[in-house]
Amino acid sequence: MSFRAAWQQALYGPDGFYRRERPAAHFRTSVHASTLFGQAIARLAHLLDLDEVVDIGAGSGELGKVLRADGLTVLDIELDDELPERLSGLVIANEWLDNIPCEVVEWDDEGMPRYLLADATPGPVVKGNDLAWLDRWWPGTPGDRAEIGAARDESWAGVIDRLAPGSVAVAIDYGHLRAARPPYGTLTGFRNGRECDPVPDGTCDITAHVALDSLGGTIVSQRDALRALGVSATRPPLDLAQAEPMRYLSELSSAGEAAELLDPSGLGGFGWVWTAKGADTVRRASRALSA
Repeated sequence: MSFRAAWQQALYGPDGFYRRERPAAHFRTSVHASTLFGQAIARLAHLLDLDEVVDIGAGSGELGKVLRADGLTVLDIELDDELPERLSGLVIANEWLDNIPCEVVEWDDEGMPRYLLADATPGPVVKGNDLAWLDRWWPGTPGDRAEIGAARDESWAGVIDRLAPGSVAVAIDYGHLRAARPPYGTLTGFRNGRECDPVPDGTCDITAHVALDSLGGTIVSQRDALRALGVSATRPPLDLAQAEPMRYLSELSSAGEAAELLDPSGLGGFGWVWTAKGADTVRRASRALSA
């Protein structure tokens, strides 16, 4: 069995990790870090003049709760839900693509990429479309590892193909670009909030960073996107502590949460890859997401 097949079974099989576990119990996303993230998504929808948000990979619906409180209509799409034939409004896929299993490969001593098997040993030589993807997006040398992003590209293309005119789709994930691919890949696991070995036995979440540039679309860092949408880590003035202590504490807490979302070595380093349908919508999205 290939590692990809084992990964798919471990996460989504009849007794897979996501059939039994709540994601929030094992890893922390921007949605869990602060309601400021959801409020920024709501602000983006309003700037785009859209009143509906589609949340792909909605988990327990944490993002939707924030968006509905802002007056937006939200369609939550989770594990067993089919994508609608048409996607309208602002489509958000926050940390969805990184959990789509993909082929993992390792280059042998002769410089040939080989698929990794379920036990992480090298298997057959990579050929065909997978090899073409590697040659274009992630070339390697002996000893290197990589994750072939073709399955993620295909999934995201399925979203874009369904996008209605006047709508915008944003994939938000940790990732990398061709100019700086990690030489040993990014495959890892998470269990109970801690990083662990990515063993495909159903006991942990298994994830790998996304090759953001292979998705197409426009890329902006989460730090820049959220700052453009009004998220600020500026601390409140000290004299506010004397004049309005409760307000000071609230704003101080908000600044701390914003700092986590904007941290370039953490959540702020995530990539936002967006595509808009329609020239006017492209212009609006460009203005909204440009700091």
